Amino acid sequence: MTIEHRPTVLVVGAGAAGTLAALHLVRTAARRSTRVEILLVDPADRWGAGTAFGTSDEAHLLNVPAAGMSALPEDPGHFVAWRRRTAPGAHPYEFAPRRSYARYLDETLRGALLDTGGEVTLTHLQRSAVRVDPEGGGVRVGLDDCSVVRADAVLVATGLPAPAADWAPGELRESAFFVPDPWAPGALEVVRRDRVGPPDVLLVGTGLTMVDVALSLGRNARPGRTVRAISRAGRLPHRHADTMLLPVIPETTNWGSDLRTIKQQCARHLTQVRTATGDWRPAVDGLRFQLSALWDRLQETDRHEFLARDASAWNRLRHRVPPSSADHLALLVESGAVTITPGQVQRVEPLPRGGLRVMSTDGAVSDVGWVVNCTGPTPDVLQAANRLLDDLARSRGGGLRLAVPSTANMGFHTVDGRLVASSGDTSAPIWVLGALRRGELWESTAVPEIRTQALALAGTVLDEIAPLPRRLADGRLVSGRHPVARPRDPLGLPLSSTAEAAKAYNAGLERVMRLQAGAEDRFIEATRLDPGFALAHAALAMLGHEAGANTDVEASLRAAQESAQARGDDRERSLVDVVAARVGNPQHEGGTTLLAHVAAYPRDVLAVSAAVPTIAFSGVTDVRREAWDLVEGLAPAYGDHWWFLSLLSFTRADQSRFEEAGLLAEGALACEPSSGHAAHALAHVLYETGQHETGRAWLDQWIAENGRSANHRAHFSWHAALHELALGDTEAVRRRYYAELAPPTVSGVRSLIDSASLLWRWQVTTGSCWGLDGGPVPPVRAILDAVDPALVNEPETPFAALHAAVALAAAGDVPLLRRLATQCRRATDPAMSIVVATICDALRAVCEQQHATAAGLLSEVMPRLPDVGGSAAQREVIEETLLYCLVHAGQPEPARALLNTRLDRRTSPLDDLRRMAV
Repeated sequence: MTIEHRPTVLVVGAGAAGTLAALHLVRTAARRSTRVEILLVDPADRWGAGTAFGTSDEAHLLNVPAAGMSALPEDPGHFVAWRRRTAPGAHPYEFAPRRSYARYLDETLRGALLDTGGEVTLTHLQRSAVRVDPEGGGVRVGLDDCSVVRADAVLVATGLPAPAADWAPGELRESAFFVPDPWAPGALEVVRRDRVGPPDVLLVGTGLTMVDVALSLGRNARPGRTVRAISRAGRLPHRHADTMLLPVIPETTNWGSDLRTIKQQCARHLTQVRTATGDWRPAVDGLRFQLSALWDRLQETDRHEFLARDASAWNRLRHRVPPSSADHLALLVESGAVTITPGQVQRVEPLPRGGLRVMSTDGAVSDVGWVVNCTGPTPDVLQAANRLLDDLARSRGGGLRLAVPSTANMGFHTVDGRLVASSGDTSAPIWVLGALRRGELWESTAVPEIRTQALALAGTVLDEIAPLPRRLADGRLVSGRHPVARPRDPLGLPLSSTAEAAKAYNAGLERVMRLQAGAEDRFIEATRLDPGFALAHAALAMLGHEAGANTDVEASLRAAQESAQARGDDRERSLVDVVAARVGNPQHEGGTTLLAHVAAYPRDVLAVSAAVPTIAFSGVTDVRREAWDLVEGLAPAYGDHWWFLSLLSFTRADQSRFEEAGLLAEGALACEPSSGHAAHALAHVLYETGQHETGRAWLDQWIAENGRSANHRAHFSWHAALHELALGDTEAVRRRYYAELAPPTVSGVRSLIDSASLLWRWQVTTGSCWGLDGGPVPPVRAILDAVDPALVNEPETPFAALHAAVALAAAGDVPLLRRLATQCRRATDPAMSIVVATICDALRAVCEQQHATAAGLLSEVMPRLPDVGGSAAQREVIEETLLYCLVHAGQPEPARALLNTRLDRRTSPLDDLRRMAV
């Protein structure tokens, strides 16, 4: 009987980093149906707690909102949802107790293990790992009880080292009344209960650790006790904003690579964001997502200069106190229970009855019962008194070291987390994550960074020790570490082309994914480098047909078909067939063929882009439920990929699940700040939740920074203009229209959907009937004169026909409205023949000032309006028209009822004014 070998992964550390690593190993192995044994090595009696979350004090809060603490990158609302099960009323901007996060990690890991049905096992060894030796393709790990464990791979997740105490005089370090680590079990409890020595306590350090310690000691304090906190500058951390603010992620491509230039660009970014939003915090939070890339550009000398001169100031901006903790501390300071002063400990003397006399550099002499070290963890991993880390860095035979310290000894050199030995070799199956990568990433200690590293390493490690079967270019199915012969696209699908052509193709595909202009240029370059590249020709044909790109659709399609037959694989031939069907019969055969292809090849980005209704493509269906099902069905194929999260966030916004949509969009933008789909989803969330000032400022920043290359910038400008209309700022709308939305800046169907609809909306939402002065509305005729007449006279979809009708109404063109209504009634699609045709009749009645008739027609058709397609924000132009007609028809009660319904849905200064007017 053959016993199947089950690969073993040993994870050192059971704090947050180790638990997240184990969690993602479990989940990834389950998705791949891979049997794995995980050993979690840590002397702690439970996993998930560690130093960060092991506190038992409810007053110790997370310093990141709940929205940023999900363990699962692909589900940003996971922790918030868990909190609501355990603490009703929890919300995304809650700063939860730290101890609750340990429980969350524990329950999430246990749940993931149960879901595997025993296929993945996890054993917690309550020992310390002290030695690591590569052995026969695996690793031998020595434990502190002299036992040895063998594994196929090791993940070292020891977390942040204990606090440094090198600042303390020798007499203080040796004193029994010195607490070198306030997070050591029971350390603060001893201080709180002491009733022998002097009542006062000195805290050294005034950062986040001090805040938690002061809150613990200040509650039920010993009578007469004062908690004095000192540091060199004597400054408290900044506090978080009282309400959630969206991070503004800068585009840093052109920020240079030297410290001086990058600091200047950072200062410019902070100034711009503070001016636009009234707060500096969104700028700092946005910078966080670019820090690793900026850090990577710096030379070692610049990195050391930053650590010496700037790190402290940056950390104070970056790591902030929860508002409730800041308020509580402020009350303690105001009452005199806590004092904050600049200074350093200079000398200490023991007191006869216990405690210490402390002389500090500010001249103060204090008799205290205890001195507590609140300076935070040591930055040097070689000074961490960790036997395993020391062993990794020690010299072995021939002077070889398994690990080499990175910048300022803040971690180890790695290649994507895999240790690089002193010889440059990376063959040892040893990986590190979290704090042990600070030297090479700088920002690597918070949950958002660690969970991403844990997920990536789970796939990498399992690829190494339990590789999935792969199919080579010649069709052979092999298992093991064989190289794949063909280049691959960004989602890992093989490409039948040369490496050079594939690189150009992938650049174009990534532009499609980000909604950036210039994709067709990259695809053309790919066909030049490889004239027989079927997918590049197919992409050009699809962009020309689906998105109106300036390409020869027929010629590209013929080239794609010939090339696919010559050397395409099944997936490539299928995609070429899809493009041919879409060009020939987009609504019927083309849609069916496309959906069948997506079902067979869900990671085919080009096909999915054409299938899902977005800014760029019309999709295969205008039925919202079908579109939702299509996107949600792709989840197993994409996991936490930013592109899928972007599409899913828009789906959630369309489902009015705005909280989830916002979290998903922010998660996607954190990975890819230029994601047009994520920015689009967030724009809808901000509008539908009434965050008009925030929305306008955030959109302007995104358009200027990350959206400069967006090929649908007009639509983002349209979203910003909606916020301005809702705020009643029509002069801002006017400036934006002429700068960003008027022809020739915007042309084609976008000018109807965005520009013309905005002008009609402006006209019906302001003006004398509301008692509002909206100013003269720019003429829509300039837009109609600039577009292809076929877009207005022969629109192909109900959505396009609706916007053609709106444009004609804005122009007052009754004859063309009548003609469009007649054409719509000939269509077989009820959304066209009934809904849009009726809207044409209503708009014609508006132009003829028959407002009661128009109001009746629009009221009748409103329930079926979603059948037309588009988003709620786009269809809202018809609701605005209905309000206009009700007021002009002398029907204030239904107008007021409709405005009340809108204001229940979201805030709007404009709707408030209009409700008062009626």
